[in-house]
Parts: sequence; C-alpha cells; structure tokens
Amino acid sequence: MRRKIPVAVAALAVAFASAGVIYAITNGRPDGDNHPYVGVLVFDDADGPAWMCTGSLIAPTVVLTAGHCTYGAVAARIWFVPSIWPYLDEWPGGGPTSISGTPYAHPAYASRFIDVGVVVLDEPVTDKGFAQLPDPGVVDTLAMKADIDLVGYGVQWKQRVPGPPRGKWVWDGLRYYAPSQFIGSEEKIGVQFLKLTANPGSGKGGVCFGDSGGPSLVGGSNLVLAVNSFVNNSNCAGVTYSMRVDRTDVLEWVNTFLP
Repeated sequence: MRRKIPVAVAALAVAFASAGVIYAITNGRPDGDNHPYVGVLVFDDADGPAWMCTGSLIAPTVVLTAGHCTYGAVAARIWFVPSIWPYLDEWPGGGPTSISGTPYAHPAYASRFIDVGVVVLDEPVTDKGFAQLPDPGVVDTLAMKADIDLVGYGVQWKQRVPGPPRGKWVWDGLRYYAPSQFIGSEEKIGVQFLKLTANPGSGKGGVCFGDSGGPSLVGGSNLVLAVNSFVNNSNCAGVTYSMRVDRTDVLEWVNTFLP
C-alpha cells in the first residue's frame, strides 16, 4: 500500500485512477497534534523520489515502518508534521523540515513477507515523543473487538469521474487518525498479521494507499502492535491487515537498531 509519487508531482492535488465505489486512513479525521511521532516518509529509488509511506518514531534516530516501503529503496526522508501543505517547496525531495535517513527491510521480507522495515535517521529527533514497542505475544491476549487506533498519511476519498476509470483516489497531505477494531481469526495468517475491521458503515476506519508502515496502536495509547501492511481489495474496505510487531523475530531485529 505504499503510494507511488508521480514524476511531475509539485502539489497535493494528486489523484489515483481506480475502479469501485467511494470510500473516504479511510473514514478518518485529521489527527492534528495527537500523534506527533508519526511522520510521512518519501523513499528514493535509483531515479530519485519514488513512493510514499508512513512511519513511527520509536527512538531518536529510528523510524518503524513496513518492509515493502523500505525494500528496494536507496534513501529516505521523513516529515513529522500534521500537514505537508506548508512545506510544498520541500516536497518530495527534502528540505530543512525533513530528516533524511537510510532504509532497511527485514532480512526475511522477500522470502517470508516479514513486512517490517526501519529507517535510521541521520540526526536525532527528540521533540515528538515516541511510539512504544510491544512485549512479545501481546496480540495473542487481545479480546475480540479490542479498540485499535490507525494513523497514516494515505489517500482519503475517491472522487467520481465520468467514464473509465470510475474514480480517482485523492490525497490531501494530512495525517489522519481512525478508530478500528481487532477481529479475532483462526486463519493461519493471524500468526503474522493483525486483522482489523475497515467497515465505514460501523463508524470504523481502515487504511489505504500511503498508510503503509503507519502504526496500529492499542486504543488511546502509543503502543504499536503492528504496522499497516495491506488491504484485501482495491476499494480499501472490508478488512485490513497489519504486520505484527510483537513477534519475537521482529522485535529482535528491530532492537538491533536501537541505542
């Protein structure tokens, strides 16, 4: 769910061709300063700025994100801002408001889709607070329908247009928050991924393109259970899956980057 940055991007009026119905983190609300440790990431490939994701500061120089965001990237930068609008002169190549860093994907990302990555920043950030890593196995103790908070900078709504394509995903450059709920599941995938409802009809929200790597937090806290990974359809509706961070193998790898 990383979001590709068009070559000609110079402002936030960016739309994505897609088919389907309108779904407005989907069904979210502007986050303001509620999660200042969550930032918007831009990753470079060999040709320069290439895609966008979300990440959480877990130490002064370490940002937690998704493996599919860091995999194949050669450089990264992050903005810890509620809105990218005031910084369009920097976007997406970087500037005084952004902090550059080096991306790393989990060693088993390509072989087993361990979808976790980190960005090691070139300078420390100490004024945003931090997301907290979980204890091993804490997801297995969650009650059905436990409250989960989703945070990210992804696309927000689908704008109807005449003829094919039937809609364009619109990104407005804001950090959004949405409440969701844990869905208990006997699926084998549950060993690796947190399954969450993304049904706007129940007042809950989900994730979409650009929210990848953002945190799935215990409701009302800064405790990261998982990082946003993928959805099960192109409308970003139904259910969403986040890569569990509480796995021992994930925590051991992430901890190698911590001071």
